[in-house]
Amino acid sequence: MQHRSEVEAADALKQTYQQIRAEIGKVIIGQDEVIKFVLISIFSNGHCLLVGVPGLAKTLLVQTVAQVLDLDFNRIQFTPDLMPSDIIGSEILGEDRNFKFIPGPVFSNIILADEINRTPPKTQAALLEAMQEKAVTAAGVTHKLAQPFFVLATQNPIEQEGTYPLPEAQLDRFMFKVSLDYPSFAEELEVVKSTTGSVTKEVNKLLNAEQIIYFQQLVRNIPVADNVLEYAVKLVAKTRPDGEYAAPQVKRLLNWGAGPRASQFLILGAKCHAVINGKYSPDIEDVQAVAKPILSHRIVRSYHAEADGLSTDDIIEQLF
Repeated sequence: MQHRSEVEAADALKQTYQQIRAEIGKVIIGQDEVIKFVLISIFSNGHCLLVGVPGLAKTLLVQTVAQVLDLDFNRIQFTPDLMPSDIIGSEILGEDRNFKFIPGPVFSNIILADEINRTPPKTQAALLEAMQEKAVTAAGVTHKLAQPFFVLATQNPIEQEGTYPLPEAQLDRFMFKVSLDYPSFAEELEVVKSTTGSVTKEVNKLLNAEQIIYFQQLVRNIPVADNVLEYAVKLVAKTRPDGEYAAPQVKRLLNWGAGPRASQFLILGAKCHAVINGKYSPDIEDVQAVAKPILSHRIVRSYHAEADGLSTDDIIEQLF
């Protein structure tokens, strides 16, 4: 997949992104923002956490993305009795009396970690190690994972009993945390129409693993102006109540701010957002466009913010 210049490659990425959106749109009705952030995180080589009530097509969305991108896909249904070896694989004694490693479901390009808050911390940590290191260690041997490697985790916000919420440090591994809303009346009507008949929609494969890695590299190569870099870093610095850039309202509304990983993801996300919108370098609007799903799970609201009924998104808006 060779392009004469990076400008031509950027145009190709924009065009490919639009084709992918159209293919996914055959199966998934609505959820435009969610699809956009899932695709940005793939091209930025990040992971994504989807939060929403059951039945909003979270699983179907991930399966459809995997089909369109022609990638290996595994789904892991997290349950309270799932063990780390159920995810990463285990050593077994072979017929030749030697131990051999049997890879688990994490050895795939796209992992759907369904209801990640249903499983104990030990198992969550095994998946998060794979996300961070792009490798797993079993019996002292490190096994590299296939590239590209992308985790889409879903979390159900309603049930709190028998769940193990992800700690902040582990939430930080996800580039985006995206909340799914109920579909509008018209969208739901369309969903019911298209899913209760006998016609099934087929999606076409548009990209393979090699092309995705090429586009991920392209996104990293996109130049960023100094003022945009400074804006992104300052936006993150503003979320830290004890920091020098914190506004008076932040000191009152937040207990905890975002770390440096947020700044990195803001720039990567802004680069990708710029390219898919036909720009060759991100500006401040691109940073703002990806800020909410990047910052919302990295800041901790204070009692005052909860008492005022302010969501993390409202607080991030104030920082703009």
